[in-house]
Order: sequence, then structure tokens, then C-alpha cells
Amino acid sequence: MKTIRRVAVLGAGTMGSRIAAHFANAGVPANLLDIVIPNLPVRSGAAIKGIENAAKLRPAGFFVDTGIALVTPGNFDDDLSQVATADWIIEAVTENLEIKRDLWARVLKLAKPGAILSTNTSGIPLAQISEGWPAEAQQRFCGTHFFNPPRYLHLLEVIPGAQTSKEVLDFVSDFGDRHLGKGIVPCKDTPNFIANRIGSFWGGTVGKIMMEGDYSVEEVDVITGPLIGLPGTASFRLLDLVGLDIWKHVGENLYHAVPYDKWRDRFLPPAAHQKMLENGWLGDKSGQGYYKKVGKEKAIHVIDWKTLEYAPLAKVKFPSAEQAKQLEDLPARLKMLVAGKDRVGDFLWKLYSDLFIYCAERIPEISDRIVEIDRGMKWGYAHKLGPFELWDALGFEAVCKRFDGDKRELPANIEAMRKAGAKAFYETADSNGNPGARYFDLGKTAFTDLEPRPGVTVLADVKRSRGVIKSNSGASLIDLGDGVVCVEFHSKMNSLGEDNFAMMYEGLAALDKGYEAMVIANQSSDFSVGANLMMVVMAAQEEEWDELAAGIHRFQQVNMAIKYASKPVVAAPFGRTLGGGCEISLHATRVQAAAETYMGLVEVGVGLIPGGGGTKELMARLKDPRKVFELIGMAKVSSSAADAKKIGLMSRDAGVSMNTERLVADAKALALSLTSTYSQGQPRKDIKVGGAPVLAMLEIGLWSMHKGGYITDYDVVVGKKLAGILSGGKLSAETEVSEQYLLDLEREAFLSLCGDPRTQARMQHMLKTGKPLRN
Repeated sequence: MKTIRRVAVLGAGTMGSRIAAHFANAGVPANLLDIVIPNLPVRSGAAIKGIENAAKLRPAGFFVDTGIALVTPGNFDDDLSQVATADWIIEAVTENLEIKRDLWARVLKLAKPGAILSTNTSGIPLAQISEGWPAEAQQRFCGTHFFNPPRYLHLLEVIPGAQTSKEVLDFVSDFGDRHLGKGIVPCKDTPNFIANRIGSFWGGTVGKIMMEGDYSVEEVDVITGPLIGLPGTASFRLLDLVGLDIWKHVGENLYHAVPYDKWRDRFLPPAAHQKMLENGWLGDKSGQGYYKKVGKEKAIHVIDWKTLEYAPLAKVKFPSAEQAKQLEDLPARLKMLVAGKDRVGDFLWKLYSDLFIYCAERIPEISDRIVEIDRGMKWGYAHKLGPFELWDALGFEAVCKRFDGDKRELPANIEAMRKAGAKAFYETADSNGNPGARYFDLGKTAFTDLEPRPGVTVLADVKRSRGVIKSNSGASLIDLGDGVVCVEFHSKMNSLGEDNFAMMYEGLAALDKGYEAMVIANQSSDFSVGANLMMVVMAAQEEEWDELAAGIHRFQQVNMAIKYASKPVVAAPFGRTLGGGCEISLHATRVQAAAETYMGLVEVGVGLIPGGGGTKELMARLKDPRKVFELIGMAKVSSSAADAKKIGLMSRDAGVSMNTERLVADAKALALSLTSTYSQGQPRKDIKVGGAPVLAMLEIGLWSMHKGGYITDYDVVVGKKLAGILSGGKLSAETEVSEQYLLDLEREAFLSLCGDPRTQARMQHMLKTGKPLRN
């Protein structure tokens, strides 16, 4: 198997339709087939509805709307023959063994020789699904358990059947990694595999502790959210998203599938959860679950699990949590929290202590290594640390001693690990400037080298093993090897200021001292949220106009220096790439972006215009003042890298990495590929601006939008400043101007808006609430 030219997805429910959508994101056409539902006007209505839901649900399943055309709907009765064209057939129908076996019996008669056959099941053993199949078909059959939504959750569990060939497993793993952007975790054919086995235990334990300790839903979600390195959905918001009925189904199936598991009662839903289901409260899909929105204002109310009555969401504040939030370092924060003698500390110790024992006991049942359990929870549930990494963060021996003090028996493999003298589950094994790591093999009772992942570069590991060239509080300069230097941002939210500018200049200087190319990259939550707004508003309020003007000029000039660098510069944006982050990317020689890149010039939301060269650069590229005005004036943000290309914020030749873990290495490879043909340019003096006629056209558009109630009075003020730049200032007719001319107009407009109290109010409101002020 060399490539996948077409995939067939059987089952158009939430999971099946989104799997098909994600193959479309990867450029692979898909046939999406489902049952014929009686009384629907179209026989393939179920599949059509699945595609529509994948497109309209938020978060959407497709990168761009044009991807919808790559998914062809059909039904099992009329169109099953279409599977004969598929290189990969993925079954994602309901978790019913008889239904799955009946469907596969029909599919096997039609599938072409060599086609990969896989199931997305999580609760039914593969051996039962493929029992009685021809040996040749069993060699091509495996489990491919995607996590929902497949576009956003990184994990793909790959499960071999009894006879699955190594060639098929290797191909599926590689394709899932490179083309679908997945973190691959090989699993055994055990109930719920790895992530949902541990995740179900985690969820059941959270509920148990809540009820025994009389915690409210709000309290639990404060404790089990970003505070401890989990997503903002925490515990019960996550249940509402998943669906209370789905969670019950998964848990009960797991309970019956593991009669030997002494902890299996944790998988059964508590009484309150069951009563909510009886009331039809299923979570988001029914409009209410543990939370619901009330009234026109959509105020958030939360359930009291003891009375099943809703009340307005209470603001929960634990003194220990507020103190711990000040610690940026997650392990240090966790140590403080778990050591606390309060409700937070009690909750977390009970949760973590049970989790640690449960996970250790699951080896070798569900995995031979701790590595896959950690990756499963990080990639499937978006935990910052996996269970064994958590244990290390709290201190391996410190946790064991606390178990001793609690008179709790440790699993035999952990006792053996202690006797062997190990002090952690993971340790570094750097060699000759190359990063390396070892993990403790609980089966062998010895440390084993953790295999490298070719194509995955972890900047923190490079810095640890190789050191940094230079560093300040906002950025570092790193040697990526092979003559490539990297500027890494690490300011808070990667907001941009003088520290970042200085390090970019240092990187450019390194190009003149022997380096062949430069990459601008980081591995935080987002590439950059833009300029340091706090510094801007403080300077404006103090009327430090000279300093503010110098800062804007500094940013403009570093971007120009990047654009006209002596050697190629590649930007590697991902996540939120807003304002100044977008402007840096616009000025790079080339861009290697993560597929999930949300790029935009959003300054109008705080009463400003792009001041780092973004307005100028879009005019130079797009040559259409109306389009540029729409992009900036409406603060458009791309929904993906593909969308950024579509709307003009990213060039069509930009590289895209489906797997964000590969982004830095891909950016380095792109930078090196440019070195042999790169030619240093010169600042342009031929950018056409339309003068007074274009200004009038744009101002008429503003007037129309204002009259229609789409923009506020002050939006008009900001819009006129933007229109003045795009038209070229006080010019009577179309004229060719230089880049520096437009940069000067940008800087003048930016400064004048900073001096307006209405802009200052917008900036302060954004800093305080994280939301734009419509004044």
C-alpha cells in the first residue's frame, strides 16, 4: 500500500461523519454510507445529514467549506458497492456486535484486494468482529479508534487483530501520523483500549470523591480544569459535551467487559447521573445536563446533584488555588496543591492516589509500557501530563512515602521499582548534544531507552541537551542543527515586545555569522496573541508617545529585516496567530503552518489598526483595498491554515503540517530547501494605492455599515484611519508608493488611535474581560 486515494466510512453518526470530514481535510475523498431511514425523502438522508452536521457543528469538522465536496453520501442498500473503490474501509456503526458482523460480511465480498479494513469500535473485541473471516482479510484488519472530534483530538489508537500484518499496522500508523495529524498509540485488544479505560476510571473517581466529600459541580470543575493542567471543560462540562447517555453507555459496557477489575464499580453512573438521564437531560445535545443556559442572556446555571435543581453558576474561589495559580510551572503548582490540607488538596490526593495505583495495575494488561498510558491521556483527553508523568511531577518517592503513611498497599511492580532504586518513571539520556530519554519498564524492572520519533523536534529537549545561544525573558535563540537557528518565543501568551524583537534581530545577525536559515517557532499553546497590550495601554495612559512610537517603529523594522534577510526565514505559526503574530508570518520568506492555525489581524477589536507592517503587507500582496479593508476592518480570523490561504492571510505556497508535533522539524526542512535558490530582495517602491477615489469608496462603505447598525460610531473612526492607509493618505489619484511610506502611515494612525480615550477603554476592557468592547 503506497497511498490512500479514497476511503469508505461506514456509519454517518457523529463519529463516522467527522472521520470522513477529516479525511477530506487531508485531501482524501470519502464515501460516507449509512442505513436507509424510512420516511426520509432521500434514501441517503442519514449520510447527507451526517455531512451537514459535520459542517455546521462548532467546532466544525471541515477545515474549509470546499472540503464538503470531497465526501459523497450513500446508503448500505443502494451504494455499498462503492466500497470496492476504497483503499481503506473504516466501520463506525453502532456498538452492536451483530450489526457490525452482518455489515462486514457484506463488505468483505465487495472490498478490493489489498484494501485496509478497520473498525472504530471501543467496546467490542476485534477478535469477535473478525471471527471466521478469511485469513487474508484478517491480515488487513485492525482497530483504528479515533477520538471525537477527530479533527481536534490528537489521539489515534491503533489495535492489531490476532493476525494483522505488521505492514498494515505500520502503514496505518504512518498515514495517521503524517496525513491525519495523529499521535499514534498502539494498544492491545482489551476493553476500551487505553485512553477510555483510564479516562472512564478518572471520571468515575471524580464523581465518587465529589459525592463522598460533598463538593458542588462548580467546585469540582474549578479543581479539575486548567488549574491542574486539564482543558477548560474540566469534568462536568466535558460530560455535557460528550453526552451523559454516551458516558453511561461506555461505562456500563466497560463494567460488564472487565469482571476481573476490582475497581469496575467506578464505571457505573451514580444515582444522580441516572436520574438526569431519566429526565432526558443528556447534556449539550438536549439543552441541559450538568449545566444549562437560561433566558435571553443565556446565563449559565448549574445543577445541584443532590436535589437536581438548577441555580446560577456560583463563583468558586479556593485560597490555595488562587495562590497556586501564580506558579507558571505546572509540577510546582501541583506539588503545592496536593500538599495542601484543604478541600483542594484532599480532593486531588484522593484522585491522584487512586489513579496512580489503577494505572500501575493495568500494566501489562492494557499496555506493556507506561509510555502509551501517558500519551493516551495527553492526546485523547488533552491532559498536560499523563498519569506516570504526574507521579513524577509530585515526586516518585514522595508519593510512595505518602502511600506508606496512609497504609495503602502499592502494586507489586511499583514495589519492585522502589527496590531497584529508581527515583522516577522517566529520566533524561542526552548524548553528544542530542536529546534522549529513558522510561522505567515495569515488566523488566529496569530503565529502557525511549525510541526517538523521527520528524518530531521538541524545543525544550533541544534546549536541555544543547543549551541556548542567547535568551531573555521573552525569547530564546536555539541551534536546531544543520545550520538552522530558531527564535523561540516564551513570553506570556507569546505576546510581543522588545524582548521578542531583540531576539529576532539576534537571529538575523546569526545568519550573517554562518547560519544558513532561520525558523521562528515555539511550542506553547499559541504562536502569538499579538502585541503586549498591557504595555501599549500603559504607555498611552502615561502619554509616553516617543517611547510608543519607537516601539512601533522597532516592530516594523524587524519585520522588514525578516522580509529582506540575507538568508531565508521561515515562520511556523499554529493555534492563535493574531495581530503581531500574523504580521511576523506575513513578512517571513515562507510559512510552514500547523493545519490548526487561527490567523488574523484583529487590532480593530481594541480600537487600533495593525501597526507592525500588516496593513502594508496585505496591500502589497492582495492589491485590492476592499479585500484588505474587509480582512482588517472585520477582524477576520481563519478557521484553519487552509482557510488562511483561502482568505489571503497566508500565501498559497505555504507548507501545512497536519501533525503539529512535526511543525518545527517541517519548518526546518523547508528553510533548508530554500537556501540554494534564495535571493535577498530589496524594499519595494512600487505599491499602487488609489488615492482620494479609493478613500471615498471605503468611507461610503463605512457609512452604509453604520447606517445598517453593523458598526458603532467609534468603529467608523477606526475604519476611517484604516481607509486612509489603504488609499495612500492625502493623495488625489492612483500613485505608486514605497513600503516605508505605508509603514509611516501605519505608525501615525496607530499612535493617533492610542491617544483616543475610546481606544484606551477598548484596550482596558480586553485586558480585563478578554472580550472586545463595542463603544
